[in-house]
Amino acid sequence: MIRMILHGCSGHMGKVVTDIVSAREDIMITAGVDRVQADRPYPIYESLSACEKEADVIVDFSGAGAVDALLEQAVEKKLPIVLCTTGLSEEQLAAVKEASAKIPILRSANMSLGVNALYKIVSLATQILGESGFDIEIVEKHHNRKADAPSGTAIAIADVINETLGGGHDYNMGRGPQSGKRQPGEIGIQAVRGGTIVGEHEVLFCGLDEVIEIRHTAYSRAIFGKGAVEAAVFLAGKEPGMYQMKDVIG
Repeated sequence: MIRMILHGCSGHMGKVVTDIVSAREDIMITAGVDRVQADRPYPIYESLSACEKEADVIVDFSGAGAVDALLEQAVEKKLPIVLCTTGLSEEQLAAVKEASAKIPILRSANMSLGVNALYKIVSLATQILGESGFDIEIVEKHHNRKADAPSGTAIAIADVINETLGGGHDYNMGRGPQSGKRQPGEIGIQAVRGGTIVGEHEVLFCGLDEVIEIRHTAYSRAIFGKGAVEAAVFLAGKEPGMYQMKDVIG
C-alpha cells in the first residue's frame, strides 16, 4: 500500500483527490497539509515539516506561493513530489529542477491522462501536416477565475508542436489589431475565459481548403485528480530526477 501526503488538501482538488483515493486499494492518504482545516478522513498539518506521518509520496495541489517551502521540506524528508501546481515562475522552475537532483519530481502542465494522450496525437499530426505547410493554431478555454493565460497546457501543446518541427517557431499569444497577417513559422495561441468552463484545448491544422481539428474537453476536475493519483503510484520508489505524465502512460 502506497502512503501519500496530500499537499493543499483543503481545497476543491484536495476533496476530489481524497474521494478518488478512498475508492482505491493500492494507495492511501496518511496526512494532509494545508493552512486551512477541512473535513477530511486524515490529520491535517499546517506545513510538511510539522507532519508526523510516514509517507512514500507527496501530491501537491496547493498554489505557487506554497511551492518554495514544499520543495525545501520534501528534499529534507526525501519524499517524491507529484507537482500539480501551475503558474510557477522561472525561478521556481529552476528550483524544481535543482530539487529533482535529490528527489524524484513529476511535473506536468496537465495531469489528465487524456490530455497527455493528446500530446502524442498532436505530435503525430504535426509530423504529417506541419511539415506540409499547414498553419497551426491552439485555442484554449477556461473558467473566469483562472488567472494565468494562456494555460500551461496550451503552452505544452505548442512546445510539442515546436519540438516535433525541430524548434525555432514563434508563439503568437493573442492577436491584436497591430499584429498584422500571420507569419510563417508561427504557432498561434488564443485564450478564452468565461463562466464555469473546466478546460477545453483545441488544435487546428489549417491548410489549403481543409482544416483538421483535434480537441480535448474536460467535464470535471476529477480527471486531473485521477491522473495525479496514477502519477503518485508510478513515482513512489523511483530514483531522483524529473518525470512527466508521458512516463506514466508509457
